[in-house]
Amino acid sequence: MIVKIKPKNVNKTNFKNFGQIIDTSKKKYFKINNGFAKRYDNLGKIDTSSKNGKTIVSIFSAKKRRFPMKIDMMEKHPLGSQAFIPMKETSFLVFVAPKGNKPNLKKIESFRIPKQTGINLNPGIWHFPLISKKDMNFLVIDRKGKGKNLIIHYFKKEKIYLSK
Repeated sequence: MIVKIKPKNVNKTNFKNFGQIIDTSKKKYFKINNGFAKRYDNLGKIDTSSKNGKTIVSIFSAKKRRFPMKIDMMEKHPLGSQAFIPMKETSFLVFVAPKGNKPNLKKIESFRIPKQTGINLNPGIWHFPLISKKDMNFLVIDRKGKGKNLIIHYFKKEKIYLSK
């Protein structure tokens, strides 16, 4: 079976089953620091407390991907959410499938994440590891703790390709 996936532009509606978009557009804020800054709260549902997990902040140094790229596996984190926020002004891609025992090929989707935007994946969402269009760093907020929080599914017979 050959599957070709083309990313679509992300929006709040088409991404809601996978997680949240992290951005400040059309979001309420309040002024802080004597008016020199705006504070935007609750931009994603960080969920890391399962089995006494703790929330950690990391930096992932991602390498630029080449397209079309072969998708040979997907992973999920059933015990915690995982947020990716680019540390440079750039867009990136996300490749996801709904929760389940394994990725459902009929429900795989890919999204273009625009500049000044991050995403937070809900616990248990299947995804391909970080897909960066540039060599760059991402701020990652996820879970650390006991329990099996990384499950990997390898595609053996399927040939899945992601375009840019």
